[in-house]
Parts: sequence; structure tokens; C-alpha cells
Amino acid sequence: MELDLTFFALAIPATLFAGISKGGFGSGASFGSAAILAMVLDPAVSLGLMLPLLMLIDVASIRPYWGQWHGPSAKWMIIGSVPGITIAFFVFSIISDDFLRLLIGVICIFFVLYQAARRGGLLQVGNRPFGRVGATVAGALTGFTSFVSHAGGPPAAIYLLSLNLDKTAYQATTVILFWAVNFVKFGFYIFLGVFTAQTLMADLYLAPFAVIGAWLGVRAHHIVPERPFFAITYILLTLTGLRLIYLGLT
Repeated sequence: MELDLTFFALAIPATLFAGISKGGFGSGASFGSAAILAMVLDPAVSLGLMLPLLMLIDVASIRPYWGQWHGPSAKWMIIGSVPGITIAFFVFSIISDDFLRLLIGVICIFFVLYQAARRGGLLQVGNRPFGRVGATVAGALTGFTSFVSHAGGPPAAIYLLSLNLDKTAYQATTVILFWAVNFVKFGFYIFLGVFTAQTLMADLYLAPFAVIGAWLGVRAHHIVPERPFFAITYILLTLTGLRLIYLGLT
């Protein structure tokens, strides 16, 4: 990995994008940052590079939403995420870079199709009362997908949207959930050796953009409608996903 102009031309927008998504829009599309970097870096390197930045965004975002989350959902999803992360840790060591690219790309496309179907009325996410089993299962899926590709947003969103939470409660729940998930992931990532002196140096350069992105996300949560933001997000994720699938297959 070279910290050159090409790297920063992709890394700075990706970091801002992650901060805005996690800070204001439920973390649903923040995994796009790792997907973008995976086009120019080994997927494991991109995951190791992004995790400290995502943790910084978590810290910057948690105070504005403190205490506004849905406590039972957050608690049982966090509990469920631990076995999901543990399973992903053992699977991750035998997954090739091309398979990771393919997996991240497929998750990108699946997420876009899911959101399009939901918004178009083709898929109804019915409102249901909170249940420990459902929250735990959703937490396990969130932990697994978050570990292998920082893509825990979609499974978390599918469950939380079914609870019919208000916008801020939904956002606050994702903030505290991924703060805990990323904290647990960090220890496992150390054992995998995905952190290097070079990735940590890049994180130092990118840290201000992570904080700025989180601040913009919190502001946007209160003043910007979600539809225009996610319309652009879905287009970018579709293009990125297709590109990663092509790289993974070829």
C-alpha cells in the first residue's frame, strides 16, 4: 500500500462517506468505504485500515445520540454479535482475497436490491414487537457480516426497521450497536495481523476526515431528507459492487 495521490483520492471520500452514513443514516451504507478501498487494496488491508476510522466515528457519533437508543434491541443484538464475530474470525483466515472481493460486491448489490424492493413496495417489512430470539439472530448476522466486510448495516437494518422505531431511536441504536461490535472486532483483527504500521499511519492522516464526516452525518440526520442521500448512495454502491464482483471473478 502506497500513500500516494491515488490512494488519498479514494480514501478521503470513502472516509467522509463512512462518517456521514454512520453519523446520520443508520450505518446502512458505511461498508461502501471498505468496498471502495478494496478496488485498489487487498480486501484484508482495506478492512484493517477502515476499522480504527470506524471506531473513531463511533466515538464521535455516540454522544449526540446518548440514551436515545432502543435498549432491549441494542442489548440482545450486541450479545448475539459475539458468536457471529467469533465464527467469522475462524472463517476469515481461510478466505481468499478474490472471494472477499466477491462477497463484499454481492453484499453491496443485495443491499441495494433489498432497499429498492422495500421502497418500491415489492417487499414489505412488517412491524413486529421486540423479541430476544430475533434480536440475537440479527445480532449474530450483523457480527458475522461486519467482521468479514464491515457490512453489518444491512442485517441490522432489516431487523430494526421491522420494529417501527422513530428515526432517531433507529439511528441511536445502530450507533451503540456498532460501537460495541467494532470494539469486539478490534481484538480479533489484531490476531489476524491486518493492522500494520502503514495502515495506522494512513489512519492518522484520515482521522480528521472521519470526525468531519461524523459531524456532517449528525447534522444531516436532523436537516436532510434521507431519500436524496440514499439515491446517490445506492448508485455508488451498485457500481462499486459490480466492479468488485468483476475483480473477484476474473
